[in-house]
Amino acid sequence: MLLISATRAGRELVSDELFTRLARRIAHDHPELSPDLPPRIVDQALAFLGACAVTTEPIGPSEIVDIGWHTFILHTRDYADFCQRTAGRFIHHEPEPTSDDPPPSSPEPIGAPLSRTISAIVAAGFTLDRTLWAGVAIECTQCHAGCTDSPTR
Repeated sequence: MLLISATRAGRELVSDELFTRLARRIAHDHPELSPDLPPRIVDQALAFLGACAVTTEPIGPSEIVDIGWHTFILHTRDYADFCQRTAGRFIHHEPEPTSDDPPPSSPEPIGAPLSRTISAIVAAGFTLDRTLWAGVAIECTQCHAGCTDSPTR
């Protein structure tokens, strides 16, 4: 395992202009959030995606960090460019299956504990905003590019 001693912010993965645009969008779409949260959410969503680019284990975001991922995905050109530049592939996002969905065709269990995500972010050299990863006890999102979450599995 590669150990990285220096850490960097997720926001370093995008331009200041894009970072600001994403944070403003979150603030607009989620007025219930305190003003300091949108930039922190974007930073951690970018750190999560940066970890997705290099981890081989399934990982996934906390509920609040997932807001940042959803916001970024809506900026499709920027998101696709980011994925290609950062991961060399598109990082897909799939919702958690509902009870009405047919069982998955893959024998692999869906989901990953948030502890694995946190470890992957730190191992990838990103600064972790622990308060955005703590206390999550719901199943939130899934993706198909090596990144999933399920705190209960």
